[in-house]
Amino acid sequence: MRAIIIVIDSFGIGALPDAEKYGDTDSNTVLHICESVKGEKWSVLKKMGLGNATLILGNDLPGCGAVKYPIASFGVMNEKSPGKDTTTGHWELAGLELDAAFTTFPPEYPSLPQKLLDNFTRETNRGVIGNKAASGTAIIEELGKEHMETGKLILYTSGDSVFQVATHEDIVPLKELYIICEKARNLCDQYQVGRVIARPFIGKPGNFTRTKGRHDYSINYAGETIFDHLQKNGVNTVGVGKIGDIFLERGINDSYHDKGNEACMKRTKELLRIPAEKDEFIFANYVDTDMLYGHRRDPRGYSDEVERIDDHLGKLIELLRDDELLIITADHGCDPTFKGNDHTREYVPLLCYQKGSEIVNLGIRNQFSDVAASVAKFLKVPAYPRGISFL
Repeated sequence: MRAIIIVIDSFGIGALPDAEKYGDTDSNTVLHICESVKGEKWSVLKKMGLGNATLILGNDLPGCGAVKYPIASFGVMNEKSPGKDTTTGHWELAGLELDAAFTTFPPEYPSLPQKLLDNFTRETNRGVIGNKAASGTAIIEELGKEHMETGKLILYTSGDSVFQVATHEDIVPLKELYIICEKARNLCDQYQVGRVIARPFIGKPGNFTRTKGRHDYSINYAGETIFDHLQKNGVNTVGVGKIGDIFLERGINDSYHDKGNEACMKRTKELLRIPAEKDEFIFANYVDTDMLYGHRRDPRGYSDEVERIDDHLGKLIELLRDDELLIITADHGCDPTFKGNDHTREYVPLLCYQKGSEIVNLGIRNQFSDVAASVAKFLKVPAYPRGISFL
């Protein structure tokens, strides 16, 4: 048997009841993309019941509406943990629920606490520039030349709990950047910062490009995720994309650090071509919807990327065997039509496909951890202690 979770990063479907606390009232990633980009779209997601899921919240998707006979069970999920970031969303999907949100920093200069900066510059023996919330592409265009001339590290944050370090690969070799970020991770632990992110780039002033050398350093966690639970019960566990980084490689037998959607989709397809030799769990993240289009507020690019994912899902469904379960969901929103360039606090879709299974309206689930509970039940291991199975 095999269970597969695919996270379409930031594919939110409507503001959560507490979105006002986050400044995200009226955000709706999927609906606003469908309203902005005219025409029929996402035929496989439509057949799976994406439009049926959004109707649960009262939203009809133009070009991807509800169908009479969806091929997958459908529902929506409410994030129980506070926050709207990658780590919080993925952890809760894997069964870890947070009582308190990770620390976020004010957007205006100076964003980062002075003591943290002092310790960081002492540890790295380098000066810093930036120290504010910014889009990653914008801040390297703004400060890349100064960084190359002075060797000072570009530090920036966002509306998420992140400490990001951007450097040019000719000025700071990739290996050194990773060492710098490891030091930053240790310093950021006491501030409860969710992620430290290495953001390398190349090119010349006016033509900088971020590379695929990005690396995320997540904060440590206590407790058992679905990875740990399955692994100790003899299930082979697999992470694709940034999953290994998010979970610190814990409980993961095979971790594929593929960069970008094309590589991650190729890897997922390759894994599914071969029947599982033993019970297996695959958790994959498709990041480009968020990283390349959500944060850059590009609804057309976002829609086109979902179209590529949609085509890929059609191929995966053809490969799936009778004893394999496919779950499509998201970790948060990132409405490309919304103000700013940060994530948005939203419901996420829940689409569950297994050949020959009964199609069910799963309604509104009150926590993402229902996914972890359902995976445990599907793979016939002892019940996971958090979440309620929807199988």
